[in-house]
Amino acid sequence: MKNDSSVIEFILMGLTDEPELQLPLFFLLLVSYMVTVMGNLSLINLICLNSHLHTPMYFFLFNLSFIDLCYSLVFTPKMLMSFISEKNIISFSGCMTQLFFYCFFVNSECYVLTAMAYDRYVAICKPLLYTVTMSPKFCSMLMSGSYMMGFAGAMVHTGCMMRLIFCESNIINHYMCDIFPLLQLSCSSTYANELVVSIIVGTVVIASSLIIFLSYVLILFNILHMSSSKIWSKAFSTCGSHIITVGLFYGFGMLTYVKPSSAGFVGQEKFFSVFYTNVVPMLNPLIYSFRNKDVKLALKKTVKRITN
Repeated sequence: MKNDSSVIEFILMGLTDEPELQLPLFFLLLVSYMVTVMGNLSLINLICLNSHLHTPMYFFLFNLSFIDLCYSLVFTPKMLMSFISEKNIISFSGCMTQLFFYCFFVNSECYVLTAMAYDRYVAICKPLLYTVTMSPKFCSMLMSGSYMMGFAGAMVHTGCMMRLIFCESNIINHYMCDIFPLLQLSCSSTYANELVVSIIVGTVVIASSLIIFLSYVLILFNILHMSSSKIWSKAFSTCGSHIITVGLFYGFGMLTYVKPSSAGFVGQEKFFSVFYTNVVPMLNPLIYSFRNKDVKLALKKTVKRITN
């Protein structure tokens, strides 16, 4: 798509301009990035190497870890550069590429979390039909659909952004090329972009939240009619990790993008977006590792296999 902007590059302001915070934040985020990469790569390898984890639940978890890994690779290296370079410059095409992949992985993660909720519903409420319903073909279709919907949403967001004209300031008050900081720099009308963002984000969030909510309402209704405490504890241990992951993802997402009326919103947005973009992908493999007996067993087997 052709763009008539006179701006050919952007300058990313970074997370903070306070000199005394630059070095501590750099090392803190570097450690967070290393834990994210190692944690998600380890979980991906564990699922691939252990046959008892080749189930629908871990197939979805594999995709979640893959998305979180790629998600962190999109912007974290560039964000770390802002702490050690005088000017963190990104080209126009590089900025649009970063925006595309950011939207793609965020949208895809929404759909993957929704598919995981449906998987838990079938496992607890219809256990006898689980292997038939959650067949490899159906699971692959769910994941293909998640990535296709994520791709479509990212194409729309990026295409709408590329039609805007950037002619004056090229300084992005953020550590990455996100939608709202870019809209603030446009010389042309952003009404269509804001409308598209409202429609797409609203549809994705409402549809996925509704499916996740209904899945857990049906799960809760089902386990309340079970007398066995063992079944109760198994159901909660199975769903607990997913509930925490969904809570973190949507919670920090709302704190990042739901605009308050206060003047200090930009600073708050950057602060909460660090948790949304850096902390959540780091915590997901830890949540599923510490709370899951199957993953712990797979880890022990893999370590034993390596040491022997």
